[in-house]
Amino acid sequence: MPKNLWTREELIIAFNLYLNIEFGKTHSSNPEVKKLANLIGRTPASIVMRLGNFASIDPFHQQRGVSGLKNGMNQVKPIWDEFHNDQEELIFLSEKILAEKENTSVEEKYDEILADLKDLKGETVLREVKTRVNQCVFRKIVLTNYSNKCAITGIDIPELLFASHIIPWSKNEEHRLNPENGICFSLLYDKAFDKGLIGINTDHKIIFSDSLKKKKNSEYFQKYFASIENQEIHKAQKYLPKKEFLEHHLDAIFNKQTAL
Repeated sequence: MPKNLWTREELIIAFNLYLNIEFGKTHSSNPEVKKLANLIGRTPASIVMRLGNFASIDPFHQQRGVSGLKNGMNQVKPIWDEFHNDQEELIFLSEKILAEKENTSVEEKYDEILADLKDLKGETVLREVKTRVNQCVFRKIVLTNYSNKCAITGIDIPELLFASHIIPWSKNEEHRLNPENGICFSLLYDKAFDKGLIGINTDHKIIFSDSLKKKKNSEYFQKYFASIENQEIHKAQKYLPKKEFLEHHLDAIFNKQTAL
């Protein structure tokens, strides 16, 4: 096959980079672009062109009136469609391909989060490996989407940041890895959101549950919550929280905790 034709594997890992790269940093001097170019034996400029092709079919850019690079979009559209039809499978596959290009395995690459699985066998371990790797990738995508900062406080210490699912992971397989289903929160607000003590309305403003409001006279409320009520969360770079997902959280999770 002539080198100028991209393989399906190359397109898949280019899409992986597209999801993980910071908005506005898809240029040839970006270290991540250079790394991928080196892995697959292509030029950084060619990687940038492929990222531009993905941008041309990304609804985020289409809504902004940005056309991206339309030449070559027909080559990348099947990968985009495959992702939206089965996000979990394509993300995991992209990580497996990347690991192979790096002369390792996905299990070795993610050994820190997989270390306790050594005693599991067969389909059980394969399923758990896939789940954990995908959760790790989702975290990276969401943190990148929020410039690696908490959407409430602006804290930028990675160890304190979480990719909070709006619709919980266990409740909706289809949107587990959808960037529009994630918001970057630091630990306290991740837990408060997960338990329905705070919510994000469709104007992207923070609202408090009745049970949390009952604590308004406490010292910790004044210190950690009082100043953020009705505050608009920091805007994501590309993928804003989807209105339908926020509505689901407000209907099914928010304000459902009866007492603190």
